[in-house]
Amino acid sequence: MAGVWRPPLKVVWCGTVPYQLAWNWQRQLAAARAQGELEEDVLLLLEHPPVYTMGRGGKPEHLLQGESGLRASGAEYFEVDRGGSVTYHGWGQLVGYPIINLDQLGIDSIAYLRALEDALIDACQMRGVEAFREPPYTGVWHREGKLAALGVKLSGRQVTYHGFALNGTTDLSAFDLIVPCGIEGRHATSLKAAGATGDLRPGALAELVSPFVAHALGLRWERGEPSELGLELPVSAPLPTL
Repeated sequence: MAGVWRPPLKVVWCGTVPYQLAWNWQRQLAAARAQGELEEDVLLLLEHPPVYTMGRGGKPEHLLQGESGLRASGAEYFEVDRGGSVTYHGWGQLVGYPIINLDQLGIDSIAYLRALEDALIDACQMRGVEAFREPPYTGVWHREGKLAALGVKLSGRQVTYHGFALNGTTDLSAFDLIVPCGIEGRHATSLKAAGATGDLRPGALAELVSPFVAHALGLRWERGEPSELGLELPVSAPLPTL
């Protein structure tokens, strides 16, 4: 019996990308997807140089040494339009920005977040790490702390941008300057700290995670190139075998 046809998810590895540039990309792609100029859903996968971002739900007290303390650490700082509070992105972390038309999938934003959590949980377990949800919080957890943070924004009330960050070999001391995700008394952890097996570099994690994201959303995994989307990479970004 023939399988059910599924729309594609174009998966694009972008290497190391400064936060501002990636944020601009997301807004442009989300607007194009909402207007029908971009015909397929997209998943951008990348790594950021050190940066802290504060979402709409953040509070000044979530910055333990203030904005100046974050910048003094050598990181950038941005106040952004996603939900949630403050988080950190940096070396050794896989960041994923899905540009997904939820209307075409027939799901709402809550179902979308649960699907991303499912994908990341499955990916962590493939590396030998027990991962789970921890209601009422959004994200993916291990008994030692939070493995992955999620935060989204909808363009035109139907197309997603922002996304998820999975700690691979991330320097966890970077989270000491903030209250991660605004959750008092809870800490971040990483796949490395949790005893994961295999290659934990962002490119390898991109290879691991992307099929799970496509499956969780009911989409068909398809490799894409930055040039197809009009994205000019800031540095050389060797592509993993996705």
